[in-house]
Amino acid sequence: MTRAAASLLSPAGALARSSRPVRVMIVDDSITARTVLSRIVEGEDDMIVAATANSAEQALGVLGGEQVDVILLDLEMPGIGGLAALPKILEVARGAQILVISSLTLDGAEPTVAALSQGAADTLPKPAVGQFTVPYRQNMIAKIRALGRSEPAAARPPRARARRMAREQAAIIAIGASTGGIHAMSQLFSTLPRGLRVPFLVTQHLPASFMPVFARQLEGFSGYPTSIARDRAVLRPGHILVAPGDGHLVAERKGETLIARISRTPAPSGFMPSVDPMFHSLGEVAGGQALGVMLSGMGRDGCEGAAHLVEQGGTIFAQDQESAAVWGMPRGVAEAGIAAAVLPPQEIALRIAASTGASQCK
Repeated sequence: MTRAAASLLSPAGALARSSRPVRVMIVDDSITARTVLSRIVEGEDDMIVAATANSAEQALGVLGGEQVDVILLDLEMPGIGGLAALPKILEVARGAQILVISSLTLDGAEPTVAALSQGAADTLPKPAVGQFTVPYRQNMIAKIRALGRSEPAAARPPRARARRMAREQAAIIAIGASTGGIHAMSQLFSTLPRGLRVPFLVTQHLPASFMPVFARQLEGFSGYPTSIARDRAVLRPGHILVAPGDGHLVAERKGETLIARISRTPAPSGFMPSVDPMFHSLGEVAGGQALGVMLSGMGRDGCEGAAHLVEQGGTIFAQDQESAAVWGMPRGVAEAGIAAAVLPPQEIALRIAASTGASQCK
């Protein structure tokens, strides 16, 4: 019996989802890259290379008959290429998550952020041959494992704390996200109506060099003016401020005015920027008028800040497990019992609109 077949069987002979290996597909036009990546994956007891392809066109054909959990996708290939084919790959991949591994991520953020906004869950730069270091391999394996191991569904829906927003309309919106969050954010903002007269704060785990591109793309699919937050910038209704890659975005009150502050105090989660300080500050400055949203992401960043925001009378919405690439950050909020609703991004957008007094979404 092969290693893959043996690991699929429980002692009782039944298929055990929790113990079955993560099935990985590698899509890269370089045979050397496919070989190196295959060796890294096959070196793990809980992973197998289920398929390989040397082009996006070939990958689409293979995916028609092969079920995989994670696709390692190069963006720059002959033919239609990985970036152009990404939406179609997601369509036929039946729930598989895409980890982009491409040298294009070293050359600029444009293709990387474009891939993330189209539905890729995460990215890694593809190093030159001979430079797949031990830390790089460990990081890659950790990402594959997180994307390929779906969180088991709770026996019962997470309990939701009674909403307090019914008493006060939301006056400021904060959105936190990590792995898979850019795609979720595009879904949310594409559904949200234009012209809401509230400030938006966004904390997305991304390197600092990616933030200008992310801000431009966010402005494109949201329809709201978007910029990277500067210290002491005034929070303006109908504008989105994005946390810089090297600091936490928090809100502070100066009389009747809310301003942005950039904090570099280490956060408990270890992330920079972190969602926790943003949510915590909103609870302090806006209380019952604060609304936080937790989208797809790995780990538990934002859970402590969300709890404080709710203690101050604010409301938290969390992305649901079915729509999230990684149900880590929203799961922490949902299972803590502090989410007023656990929904897909498009439905969260409808709740945001209602909370701010808007009656229709378009």
